[in-house]
Amino acid sequence: MLSTVLQDTLEQAELPDGESVEKTLSIIELISSGGVAGQVIIILLFVLLMGAIYIYFERLFAIKAASQIDANFMNQIKDHVSHGKIDSAQLLCAQVNSPVSRLITKGLSRIGKPLADINTAIENAGRLEVYGLEKNVSILATISGAAPMIGFLGTVIGMILSIFEIANSGGQIDIKLLADGLYTAMTTTVAGLIVGIVAYMAYNHLVVKTDKVVYQMEANSVEFLDHLNEPT
Repeated sequence: MLSTVLQDTLEQAELPDGESVEKTLSIIELISSGGVAGQVIIILLFVLLMGAIYIYFERLFAIKAASQIDANFMNQIKDHVSHGKIDSAQLLCAQVNSPVSRLITKGLSRIGKPLADINTAIENAGRLEVYGLEKNVSILATISGAAPMIGFLGTVIGMILSIFEIANSGGQIDIKLLADGLYTAMTTTVAGLIVGIVAYMAYNHLVVKTDKVVYQMEANSVEFLDHLNEPT
């Protein structure tokens, strides 16, 4: 990103022969022209962006792994339970590392007790599994809201610097100093919005993925409880 060159024309200067030269400004030059305040805010936003990207991919892979389960898993569990092979069912669950298998393990450990107790135990285990799936996802939501505000802070600082230069110019406005303040205002605003948008999209995508796993957990838990409730 930092090496990308902005192709927007900032200014066109007329040469003696009538030709025009298009002036461009790289991202690095744009940031360096924003003053110390702008650079500090840009660095902070960059750190937030890297954190958001890390959390997104770490959670994405974890949720993807949690959603993978053998389609025949529940049939095997029900077959073991029907034949009273509770130990075999628990061994099968131990071999499958997934939220669904851990919920079924909790239910198997309560077999012999009232169905309501088994249901409560599975629900409590389910809450812990959901908490694990949502680990650090809330940080993405925080970044998506905080990044634009941090960028806007840079905008306010940049405008204050510009107004300060105008007020103390004594009628001789230094265009370069004025431009530095405007650079700070514009670059931090854009950077804050970019980080906020990326974090917001990442957060919503993880929420959708998590909801699918939660639905899978609920469906398999209901199937297990229904099997226990079947008349023998």
